Amino acid sequence: MKTSPLSKTFIYVMLGIGSILMLLPFVWMISTSLKSGNEVMIMPPVWIPETLRFDNFVAAFEKAPFATYFVNSVIVMVLSTLGEVITTILAAYAFSRLNFWGKDALFALLVGTMMVPGEVLLVPNFVLLSDLGWIDRYEALIIPWTASIFSIFLLRQFFLKIPKELNYAARVDGCTNFRFLWSIMIPIAKPALITIILLKAIGSWNAFLWPLIVTNSKEMRTLPVGLTSFSTEAGTVYELLMAASTMIIFPMIILFIFLQKYIIKGIAGAGIKG
Repeated sequence: MKTSPLSKTFIYVMLGIGSILMLLPFVWMISTSLKSGNEVMIMPPVWIPETLRFDNFVAAFEKAPFATYFVNSVIVMVLSTLGEVITTILAAYAFSRLNFWGKDALFALLVGTMMVPGEVLLVPNFVLLSDLGWIDRYEALIIPWTASIFSIFLLRQFFLKIPKELNYAARVDGCTNFRFLWSIMIPIAKPALITIILLKAIGSWNAFLWPLIVTNSKEMRTLPVGLTSFSTEAGTVYELLMAASTMIIFPMIILFIFLQKYIIKGIAGAGIKG
């Protein structure tokens, strides 16, 4: 059905308004990071600082050991993403290509767990990791997040769209399941895998609640948890907090801007298939 010019104009206007509303918090964050302490508290708020205080970024970096936080965040992001990719590929292939008893029921059960709020699992997971002696260690930050039902579901849907004739032809040529997965399925599913990697990397980089719970020392904190250094009983140093937040979020924004097409292609290519 052809869209009328008036409808197109309305859609563009609404999208424009939505984009502005989404960008306002980021603009405010950057603006506040460049203000002096006095300008932060001025009412009504000032959007453009009178003097750009780039030294806030230096002060924020010196306020806490952000180099340590950065290393921890990179380690957690890389290892948890690698672990999730491995478990996702193997599980998605099993649910899409292998035949075993209870496959559909097991997959339905796994998908059903996505409806359980993550907050419900915080206490049981913490108790389990405490019993294992993993609190304030990398194991607690990485291992619980090396599997994702959403990622398995997404990749399984992508695998289901790959013709089964390829599998039959590979079997005739003597190809094993693992070789078929590695040589054919994974290259074809590259858009979906890139989507999973990006979403996991961004989520891991921005994770706050879980690292806050399972870490006690500064040596094990990640970047988002490190932001609490600017909040004390005496108050919050907002200009330094926003400067540190800008430095933390900037790498993920750049990553998303350059690779967002893969996210769109991966999710669109997965489709919906039973």
